[in-house]
Amino acid sequence: MSMTFIINSMWVLIASVFVFLMHAGFAMVEIGFTQSKNAVNIIMKNFVTVAIGVMCYFLIGYSIMYGTDVGGIIGTDMFMLLGKPDKLNGISFDAFFFFQAIFAATCATIVSGAMAERTKFTSYIIFCLVATTIIYPLIGHWIWGGGFLSERFGFRDFAGGTAVHAVGGFCALIGAYMVGPRTGKYKKNKPVAIPGHNIPLGALGVLILWFGWFGFNPGSTLDITSSVTIHSAVTTLLSAAAATLSSLIFSCLKYKNPDAPLTLNGALAGLVGITAGANEVSFVGSIIIGILSGIIMILAVEFVDTKLKIDDPVGAISVHGVCGTFGTIAIGIFSTDGGLLYGGGFSVLGSQIIGILICGVTSIVLAFITFGLIKVTIGLRVREHTEVNGLDNIEHGISAYINL
Repeated sequence: MSMTFIINSMWVLIASVFVFLMHAGFAMVEIGFTQSKNAVNIIMKNFVTVAIGVMCYFLIGYSIMYGTDVGGIIGTDMFMLLGKPDKLNGISFDAFFFFQAIFAATCATIVSGAMAERTKFTSYIIFCLVATTIIYPLIGHWIWGGGFLSERFGFRDFAGGTAVHAVGGFCALIGAYMVGPRTGKYKKNKPVAIPGHNIPLGALGVLILWFGWFGFNPGSTLDITSSVTIHSAVTTLLSAAAATLSSLIFSCLKYKNPDAPLTLNGALAGLVGITAGANEVSFVGSIIIGILSGIIMILAVEFVDTKLKIDDPVGAISVHGVCGTFGTIAIGIFSTDGGLLYGGGFSVLGSQIIGILICGVTSIVLAFITFGLIKVTIGLRVREHTEVNGLDNIEHGISAYINL
């Protein structure tokens, strides 16, 4: 057993723990950006997402994603990791599986925030089962498991800008649309702000996510000895910082004050925006991607809220769906390996656009079918009485705060 094998296996394990911590960040952001009467419901959804995601990915998801390829569409073996090898990609197979299983759960939890405060707990659980068993693994196979997008189209997605974030954002779009807006969100066809109850808690969540992203992106190299690992860490840092500042400045110019939730989401927009190409854009390129991500996110939040009339309490559709899409396409422009600005022509850009369109349509269709079946069977939405009085006491029999 070589020292490189040991060191890289250890690195992937550590990076996996970083990514696991991101679930705490997601939970804190969602709780902070929503009303106090639903805090228990949100924390329960985030906890259950981790458990369901890991189990479903172990039983079926991994085999679909990384099993022996059939026709570039789907993997077909290693259910429950039966017949697994000892090593894969130069590291311990178990470390690789651990890393991938945490990713699967991350994709599903994005939907929780967009559908917060009015979705049945059981309905979300059913979607989570489908997302981590079929939706994410299937698209993941096309991108990372030897499927047709990477092998035939040359589609690039380093750490999940599409596979995790854009797919999660597209599913969130359909889920939020089908469950409908929160009671009181729109009056006379105009959106009404429903402020989050604890912005400092949301800020803590963003910082935890930022920290975890240093496992999410650099960990995707699976090789601590590679210069790409450190490069990815720096581009991740720069993009998030640039997006934080651009969203801060843009919100000041647009809304006449430094908007806290938008600035916090700006950091996440920069992190999502750089995820697909963290390994192949320059430091300056990462800053530009971050600046644009912060601005695009704010414009997308307003468009989703005022034009589409889709209620997204935490901005998950804009942060993950829109910025994940932008970051994926940006590879075709800013990549130092064939990007438009580096003399590569439109080849890479075309592949990225085709890939994100295929993944977008697929995830939207699968999410629509899933949520549609749930809606006509057990229903998606809680009763109005439950929503008005809070999901915590009625769905879970307990409040997060003693005075409620």
